[in-house]
Amino acid sequence: MEAFLILTALLALLLLRTPVAIALGGLGVILLVLKGLPLVAVPQRLHGSVDSFELLAVPMFLLMSNILLKGGVGRDLYAAVQSWVGHWPGGLGVATILSCTLFSAISGSSVATAATVGTVAIPEMTRRGYDRPFVLGMLAAGGTLGILIPPSIPLIIYGVVTETSIPLLFLAGIGPGLFLAGAFIVYGLLFARITGAYQPMPKASWGERGRASLMALPTVLLAVGIVGSIYAGIATPSESAGLGFVFALVITLAMKRLDFAMLKEAVQNSLSTTVMILIIIAGAKVFSYAITLYLIPQSISVLLTENISTPGLFVLAVGAVLLIMGFFLESLSMLLIMVPVLLPAVLNVNIDPIWFGIFFVVLIETALITPPVGMNLFVIQAVGKASLQEVARGALPFAGIMLATAVLLWFWQDLALYIPYALR
Repeated sequence: MEAFLILTALLALLLLRTPVAIALGGLGVILLVLKGLPLVAVPQRLHGSVDSFELLAVPMFLLMSNILLKGGVGRDLYAAVQSWVGHWPGGLGVATILSCTLFSAISGSSVATAATVGTVAIPEMTRRGYDRPFVLGMLAAGGTLGILIPPSIPLIIYGVVTETSIPLLFLAGIGPGLFLAGAFIVYGLLFARITGAYQPMPKASWGERGRASLMALPTVLLAVGIVGSIYAGIATPSESAGLGFVFALVITLAMKRLDFAMLKEAVQNSLSTTVMILIIIAGAKVFSYAITLYLIPQSISVLLTENISTPGLFVLAVGAVLLIMGFFLESLSMLLIMVPVLLPAVLNVNIDPIWFGIFFVVLIETALITPPVGMNLFVIQAVGKASLQEVARGALPFAGIMLATAVLLWFWQDLALYIPYALR
C-alpha cells in the first residue's frame, strides 16, 4: 500500500508540472520526515550524488559539443558525407543519418546532434524536393543516436546510478547504435525510391570530395580519438571528455570559427544544461534513498517476480511502462526515476544490467520523438520552423523502427553484448 501511495504522489506532482528535481527531492524529504529520520542525511545525499569523478564527463562532453556546434562542425560533416553519397537516390537522407552518427560519436547528446545536423540538413533536403515531414522526422530520429552511440550522457548516468562499467556500456551501445543508423538509412532510401520525392544531385568530383573530406577530417579524428582512448583503456570517459573539449577548442580556434562571444554562449548553454542534470540527479538520489528505507524497490521487485514468471514477460512489462511514461516525461527523468526502482527486479530475474541499460536507452530514445514531451520534436520544430504535428507525423515511422529494434534486442541479445563481452 505504501508503494502505491508514494508512486501516486510522485505521479500527481509530475502531472501538476512540478519540476522533476523538486518533485523527487521534495517527496524524498517528506518521506524521511514521516519516517522520523534526521534530515542531516539530505545534504549528505545531495553532496554524494554529484561527488563523482565519472559525472565530470557530463559537463565536458556538453561543453565540447556546444563549442563544435558554434564552430559550424555540422556543416563540415554534412558537406563531406554529402559529397560521397549525395548523388544516390535518397542520398541526402543517407548523408543526414551518417552525419548524425558521426556527430553522436562526439557529443553524447541527442539535442546537440539534432540541432547541429538539422541546421544544415533541413534547408538542403527541402530545397531538393524531399518530403518535409519525412525530413523533419528523420532529423528528430537521427538526433536520438546521440544518446546511444558512445559517448552517451544517459549511459554515463546509468552507469553511475547502477554502479556498472561505463566503458562496457559504451561498447554495448555500438552494435544497436549502428544497427539503428543502418535501419534509418534503409528506410530513407526506400521512401525516396517509392515516393520519388527528391531531386537528384550531380555527382561530386574527386577534387570536391577531397576538399570536403579534408575540412571534416579534424572532427572525425577527434571522434576517433575520444572513443578510441576510452576503449583502449588510455583514458577514462571523464579524462577523454576533458581532452575532447581542449581539442575542440583548438580546432575551432585554428579554423577561425570561434570568437569570445561564441565561446561565452557555449559555456553558458553547457552550464545551464549541466546544472539541470545535476539537480535532477541530486533530487533523484534523495528520493531513491527514501524509497529504499521504505523498501519500495524490494516490494516492487517481489511483486514483479511473483507475478511475472519469465524474464521475457518482465521485459515486456517494463517496455510497456516506459512507453507510457515516455508520453509525459523526458528521457533523463525516466532514467533517474525508474532505474533505482527496477534494478533489484532486473537482477532477480537474471537480466544482464549492461544489456538492460541499452534496452532502456533504446526505449527512452523512442520517448524523445513521441509527443507531447518528445524533446527532439521541439528541437527540430524550432530549427525547421515547423509545427509540432508536422514533425511528429514524420517521426512516427522512425519510432516504429526503434520499437522493432527494442524487440530485436530481446531475441538477439548479442546485438548489444557481443562487442563488450566477446571482443574484449
